[in-house]
Amino acid sequence: METRVTKLLKIKYPIIQGGLAYLAYSDLAAAVSNAGGLGQITAMSLKTPEDLKLEIRKVKEKTNKPFGVNFAIGQHGRPFEHLLEVALEEQVQVISMTGGNPAPIFDRLKGVDVKKLVLVAARRQAEKAEELGADAVMVVGQEGGGHLGRHDVSTLVLIPQVVDAVSIPVIASGGIGDGRGLMAALALGAEGVEMGTRFVATQECIHAHDLYKNMLVDLTESDTVVIKRSIGAPARALKNCWTEQILSLEKQGATFELLKPYISGEANKKYIYEGCPEEGFGWAGQVVGLIHDIPTVSELFERMLSQASTIQTKWNNFY
Repeated sequence: METRVTKLLKIKYPIIQGGLAYLAYSDLAAAVSNAGGLGQITAMSLKTPEDLKLEIRKVKEKTNKPFGVNFAIGQHGRPFEHLLEVALEEQVQVISMTGGNPAPIFDRLKGVDVKKLVLVAARRQAEKAEELGADAVMVVGQEGGGHLGRHDVSTLVLIPQVVDAVSIPVIASGGIGDGRGLMAALALGAEGVEMGTRFVATQECIHAHDLYKNMLVDLTESDTVVIKRSIGAPARALKNCWTEQILSLEKQGATFELLKPYISGEANKKYIYEGCPEEGFGWAGQVVGLIHDIPTVSELFERMLSQASTIQTKWNNFY
């Protein structure tokens, strides 16, 4: 499955694992890279530069394939420069950026031999990322889990818009969890896919609590809600009593300070680490409606590629 994305990132298959706050560490990243995709470590969920260095070296012990480090610069409100230096010192081959203004990272990466990916949720954001020097853009539609764009535009509509607007490769994200989604993205003009929620429901995502994983299997696309819309940072999570409280507060006009305890990283970790739905929340996209088991990453890749091959055969028979 050679595309500009596989050539750019030196990977076998155009499948990228999302940054996954508090979950994307060495076990998952190495498994994805070993399966032929691009695994990633979530830098901003780590407390110190030493922690990031250790996680990077753990990945290197588990794979000799390319992997990336993700910087969720707009979601944590903390400095990232010292973490970026560690990624460069450790000669990480791919840096991806989520949220916020990526310009400072691009400034630091000038002249550095590293591939730069930017997650965007609108055509104009993609154009700006290309102007800054992005090697590819990951484009997330409203189906996606976690932080989304402010406009309710689906992946199906957004991907062709961005493909027509930029010359760099486009990677589709949001609502993709199997080989059918991969082939649909390619049909829309994308040259790869990024998946987040689907990778949480794998055996190598060892930090995710069993309750969280089981909810991803048992629930449907109707069991997600978009929170934080009132503060201009819409994000999709699993529906539970905690997110209902958030939505109720938003409806009442709560300020960011009032919402903060409910939408914090600590509340997120209460759910995803400890399995406490009455004390926190878990991010998830509408793709939960397509998740029915918790395979190994290798099994997931094999299944996706088999589905993709079947679809390719059907397409060939059309002509």
